[in-house]
Amino acid sequence: MKRLTQFMMRPIVKLGVELERLNHRIGNASLPDFANAPSRLMIQLPRRIRNPHRITLGDDVKIGPNSVLSANTEYPGGWMRHPEGRHVSQTFDSRIIIGDRVTATSALQLVALQEILIEDDVMFAANVFVCDGLHSRRSADEPYKFQGMNEIESVRIGRGSWIGQNVVLMPGVTIGELAIVGANSVVTRDVPARSIAVGNPARVIKRWNERTRRWHIVDAYQELD
Repeated sequence: MKRLTQFMMRPIVKLGVELERLNHRIGNASLPDFANAPSRLMIQLPRRIRNPHRITLGDDVKIGPNSVLSANTEYPGGWMRHPEGRHVSQTFDSRIIIGDRVTATSALQLVALQEILIEDDVMFAANVFVCDGLHSRRSADEPYKFQGMNEIESVRIGRGSWIGQNVVLMPGVTIGELAIVGANSVVTRDVPARSIAVGNPARVIKRWNERTRRWHIVDAYQELD
């Protein structure tokens, strides 16, 4: 029985591999025209890309399935509009810039109203959300989706940094080079280079010491500067 099961599994595994290869080929063939022409780019299906002419990508970038790259030029979109026109309308000059060798496991969401800059060799775990603006909350008397966007400020993610699972980066945040943001963190302030930040809101818990060549614990979970 065990041999029979193994025999039956071989063609199933082979079929799965071939389907994965086909998915990659279809995905690469159906990529839109971006602001540049990167080499060896992979953005796996399914995916959603808005205004690709406003998105610049480096070489050897791999972004996993279920990702969203959205360089917005207006708000609101169709489903967010009030049927009687009682909503705030805005236009944006947005861009997304992704460096060389950036990798993302899956479900990376980049939503730009101004600019999201990701430097070379950044690594994203799954389900990371980055947006450089927030829904307005000027009034608690009307639905927030009709109040437009505000607090718009660019986001930068420094070279070689590692952004963990389920992380949210808020508008205006800078992640320093070679920094680490731990899983499930919400980053509301800048994270210094070569430091580790975790939590909601995220706080630095360790910093790299060049003299000792080790990570040193930050006393009392020092808040981000």
